Amino acid sequence: MACGTILKNMKDRMFRVKELPSYESLEKTGLAKVLGVVDLLSLGIGSTIGVGIYVIAGQVARLYCGPSIFISFLIAGIASLLAGMCYAEFAARVPRAGSAYVYSYVTVGEFMAFIIGWTLVLEHAIGSAAITRAGSAYIDSVTGNKMSQFFRTYMPIDISIFASYPDLFAFSIDFVLTLLLIIGVKESSRFNCIFTSINISMVLFTIGFFLSKADIKNWQTETKDIPKSAHAGTGGFFPYGVDGMLTGAAVTFYTYVGFDTVATAGEETKNPKRDIPLSIILTITIVAVIYILMSMSLTLVTPYYKIDPVVSVPLIFDSMGWYIPKYFVYAGAFCGLATSLVGALFPLPRILYAMGLDDVLFPFFATISERFKTPAIATLIGGTLTGLIATMFSVEELISMYSIGTLQSYALVSVCVIILRYRQQNTDGKLENEQFHLKYLFMPVSDKPTAVTEKIVKIVITLMCMYKIIVLYTSNTKQIYSIFISTYI
Repeated sequence: MACGTILKNMKDRMFRVKELPSYESLEKTGLAKVLGVVDLLSLGIGSTIGVGIYVIAGQVARLYCGPSIFISFLIAGIASLLAGMCYAEFAARVPRAGSAYVYSYVTVGEFMAFIIGWTLVLEHAIGSAAITRAGSAYIDSVTGNKMSQFFRTYMPIDISIFASYPDLFAFSIDFVLTLLLIIGVKESSRFNCIFTSINISMVLFTIGFFLSKADIKNWQTETKDIPKSAHAGTGGFFPYGVDGMLTGAAVTFYTYVGFDTVATAGEETKNPKRDIPLSIILTITIVAVIYILMSMSLTLVTPYYKIDPVVSVPLIFDSMGWYIPKYFVYAGAFCGLATSLVGALFPLPRILYAMGLDDVLFPFFATISERFKTPAIATLIGGTLTGLIATMFSVEELISMYSIGTLQSYALVSVCVIILRYRQQNTDGKLENEQFHLKYLFMPVSDKPTAVTEKIVKIVITLMCMYKIIVLYTSNTKQIYSIFISTYI
């Protein structure tokens, strides 16, 4: 009997759900409600468009899809927009700090919320560390690799799972931005707005210059024009076939990661029910347009097989004799790294704060600074964790650990939206004893969610998840299915 009671209590605790917050409770927060649409847009765009826009377009065009790359970005953008709509709906219903963690808590229960919360913590910590390490490597390359040579000489690491040297400069970058986030969300938002504006200005300058030199013949290359040593497909608009274009869509899907950062600012936004959904949709739309224009201009200004997959944009400027503009690109890339890091660091303490507030983590994570109105302890701990990871691991190892957490959170939010729509709300008791009949699938007894609709949705989603997992692991086109598993599940 005692054992049964313990198991029942454990089950009740694992699957208990959090009540949807009332309007009055949304106003009761110790965080500073100072963010508007412009602040959220700069946060979302800065998190999504970093230095990658100068690299990923050339890389995907050269290796996967050629001139059809803008279609890849379009497909990935549509998939991201569908995921963004799920986040936007939840943000309007539950405008709390914590993003997917809170969304899962109010729909599928505490146990899954605990898992997804830790997944998000690791995802943002690893993503922030990867960006920090990349920023350090970028500055190191500008200075002639003197920093890395110094660290390799005096502080070498010979353990295979770690980087070849501890990057203390990466730790210092992370620590400075962590202090900025502690000082105040409005101050860090100002910093983000300025650097995002500079980066976008450089991107638009590059797009405008490339389009002014565009040649449509670069989309009409023939096989005979391509050197055999290039291994660049068959030429034309789809040099690697439609499969190559779809593979490119799977790769470019990760370039849209970052819009979910906006959803973590629910308790610091002046009008979260309106501003956060609007900012999420606008972020994805603006980012998609910029990516499409950049990829089109890049493949129009030079043949795709001549694009360098690592430093495509600066080398194109060099090949045209425009040596000064490439330094504008370097400046934009540096600003992009800074905004990406702020965008990656920003959600981490908010997730820790939300978990601490629910007693899923230690309560001190929910401590708010009376002076700065920010989750200071969570920010300091999260920033220190990120700095230590960036110090000890290389970029390649960090990126390989990053992607799975992103897809998992997108998939869970998409599922939670469906469950929340059909979950039984406060009823008058008339439908509590309703029995299931097949005809209710086509002729429901009520236009409101009931206990039966809730059970039907949970069963259907479980079966669909099992089907998607089987398809994903038995298909040869795993990358293609990975794009849509989070949005069509």
